[in-house]
Amino acid sequence: MVTGAASGIGLALARRFGAEGMRVVLADVEAEPLRAAEAALRDAGVDACAVRTDVARAESVEALARRTLEAFGSVHVVCNNAGVFAGGLSWEVPLADWEWVLGVNLWGVIHGMRSFLPLLHAHGEEAHVVNTASMAGLVTNPFAAPYTVSKHAVVALSETLYHELTLRRSPVGVSVLCPEAVATRIGASERNRDAGAARAPETAEQAFVREALTRSVAGGVAPEAMAERVVAAIRDRRFYVLAEDDWRRAAALRCEDVRLGRNPRFEPPRPGG
Repeated sequence: MVTGAASGIGLALARRFGAEGMRVVLADVEAEPLRAAEAALRDAGVDACAVRTDVARAESVEALARRTLEAFGSVHVVCNNAGVFAGGLSWEVPLADWEWVLGVNLWGVIHGMRSFLPLLHAHGEEAHVVNTASMAGLVTNPFAAPYTVSKHAVVALSETLYHELTLRRSPVGVSVLCPEAVATRIGASERNRDAGAARAPETAEQAFVREALTRSVAGGVAPEAMAERVVAAIRDRRFYVLAEDDWRRAAALRCEDVRLGRNPRFEPPRPGG
């Protein structure tokens, strides 16, 4: 089961799992792209089922879990992948933006964990949970507080889940996917918000981070590369699925700042680094 499966990393994961011979449940809030993704997978010979889902709503994810069991009887891989972006000065970001980003990026993972972990344990077989965070969950960047906070929380939640499952000697494994810039449409996340909702005028900081994000993902890694990393991590039961570029240096720098008690430094990865 993959959330955010109508595009980007989610769609690449669904295709990759299908290529492995797995049956796939695709979940997304975008109805038309979701139907198109399901049709494309079926045309490729994949046994696929699409379920329109708002991961920010517990009842919607619970319905997704029920539909997954109805379609295929059990579930062995769960990818809590749906994500959105909003930025700006942390104290000026509208409350609605905080609620939207945390609702999808963090509560979507929480709802997925609460609805699907019991199903993974029920069959008693090896299974795996993959939570999509970001390298922004290991470093901090200005003008992106809602996104950064949500991704740090997903990393912490995933680590906690890993410890709990290890202590229980559970056959369920956990991975946290922390990608670098990926060629997705996350810069156009607003397409999934209520079209009638009032929007405050864009601030200079919001414009700056939006333009930076757009440039970054335009030259980003292909989503298919993320799917390959995830499949390899599941096979190896490896927890951290990290970027293969200069983001690792930035994460290491932050860890050193914490270890040595230094004030945090901001040294963003170089493009293509």
